Amino acid sequence: MLTSKQRAKLRALSSNCEPIFQIGKGNLSDVQLGEISAALNKRELIKISVLKSCDNTAEELIDEIATSLGAEPVAAIGSKIILYRRSTDKKVKHIEL
Repeated sequence: MLTSKQRAKLRALSSNCEPIFQIGKGNLSDVQLGEISAALNKRELIKISVLKSCDNTAEELIDEIATSLGAEPVAAIGSKIILYRRSTDKKVKHIEL
């Protein structure tokens, strides 16, 4: 579980990040979950955009995605989702919390 200070730090770090995934009309697929998991392993902190054509909102999806991937939900702001998961890859520069 992240503390509020850690969450705030991750939100600040993510402000410079562009969303690397979009969830749209087809909603969330198993293929997308796999790609998001791979991205979390490489980056630790990612931002996802939920399009207006999606049946669910960012707030509705954040917990579902985080639980499925063993990630920490950082924030759902508007149509954006921010997720964090510490990478197991030793080559990745870890985010210090």
